[in-house]
Amino acid sequence: MNPIEFFIIKCICVYLSGIGFGLIVNLPHKALNIAGFNALLGWLVYYVIINTWGGLGSSNFFGGLCIGVTSVIIARWKKMPSILFDVPGLVPLVPGGQAYNTIKSFAMGNYQAAFSYLSEVIWIAGSIALGFIVAELVNKIRIKVERDLKKLKRSRKSKI
Repeated sequence: MNPIEFFIIKCICVYLSGIGFGLIVNLPHKALNIAGFNALLGWLVYYVIINTWGGLGSSNFFGGLCIGVTSVIIARWKKMPSILFDVPGLVPLVPGGQAYNTIKSFAMGNYQAAFSYLSEVIWIAGSIALGFIVAELVNKIRIKVERDLKKLKRSRKSKI
């Protein structure tokens, strides 16, 4: 299997994981397809950054940021809460493998490896959370700018 076919299969699996988790959390059916694409978009940002110049922290940060910003845009478009698109979008970024290895290493008595995996889990989870916080900040700034522009337009109209 060549690398392009493998990448396409990964993309399909990421899209299906977003839809599958959307089904598990009882997402409305009209939002499933978009939730899958949101998961794919966030994962693509993660994939590009981790394979070019970034490490685990920056790739997860920008993946989380992308999912957070996109979720707000989709939520406004679909007139639904953004959390409906946040949760399925995060599934591909969750550090499940590292968390499993942490528990496995603790159980096997390999504490040095366990703490190494644990630090990765904390680093990844923190990066994703920080990405969401920045996405929320970007949304608040956007709302404030829109509000200020509307006030400016109204004040100009009232002077005429």
